[in-house]
Amino acid sequence: MIQMGFNLLLSFIGNGSGAPDKSWIQKLYELIPDININVSNDIEEARKYIEDTDAAYGEVPPELFEKAKNLRWIACPMAGPPKGYYHQALIESDVIVTNIRGIFSDHISAHIMSYVLAFARGLHINMHQQFKHKWKPQTKSIHLPESTAIIVGVGGIGGETAKLCSGFGMKVIGIDARLNESPTGVDELYSPHHLHDLLPRGDFVIVTVPETPHTQGMFGMQEFKAMKNSAYLINIGRGATVILEDLTLALENREISGAGLDVFEIEPLPSDHKLWDTPGMIITPHVAALGPYLRERAAETFFQNCIRFNENKPLINVVDKANWF
Repeated sequence: MIQMGFNLLLSFIGNGSGAPDKSWIQKLYELIPDININVSNDIEEARKYIEDTDAAYGEVPPELFEKAKNLRWIACPMAGPPKGYYHQALIESDVIVTNIRGIFSDHISAHIMSYVLAFARGLHINMHQQFKHKWKPQTKSIHLPESTAIIVGVGGIGGETAKLCSGFGMKVIGIDARLNESPTGVDELYSPHHLHDLLPRGDFVIVTVPETPHTQGMFGMQEFKAMKNSAYLINIGRGATVILEDLTLALENREISGAGLDVFEIEPLPSDHKLWDTPGMIITPHVAALGPYLRERAAETFFQNCIRFNENKPLINVVDKANWF
């Protein structure tokens, strides 16, 4: 049964780059003529609308949420919002939350492969030599068709990465808490309980999982010691999954050969942090998702869900609120 429109709040509170584009308003009126849209730029302004709001785009902090009598859906403008977005009252409520997962998969998987290829061909070593004006040819390389990638988190990003790794002839082992069947490109699929048993098999351990209560500190010294000494860690998921102090020690003690990180426990990474100068490191400043068409993709996901919400149809990209993704 189609509703006669609904009350939507577009919130610009603390959204940063995830703030909705105000040009979306005209598009929404074209898609759903009976929709009623309010826009808030701060909490005080949002208070005027929240009691009658049926759906909100952005953040609804506890002080607003307690006044949201009719709220049934929140569209999160990020795939992995900051800690605290999924507050306890929201988790325990019947309010549905959706996110924009899936719009970054091609950009981030390409970024992951840039790490894989750099490590496989020794570019992380050659670049340091270039800066020192040293001509010292490297004879060590990794033959990708004889290598194994362990992808921890085989969602949209991990799944796309599996296809790319498979295209280079690599064996791909997937670890995922939700999947029961191997997606395209994944040769073997396991639950996270098997992580420590599988780590010794990986030449590349690629971490794409979001930050959840279960993934915080997921990779520490115990995991690095379980990996091959010749293996490389790649993390583009969330910084909280890798303990930086343990990673630094693991690289210094040659427990692993190197690491490519785009996300960090502390951001920005302090300029005096040891990792900047640790051999085997490739550091990029949280830019893996950069690429064209992201605003358009985010808008399309939101518009589709607005139509679905208005028609009382199941929403896409529904979040498991207790696990934050």
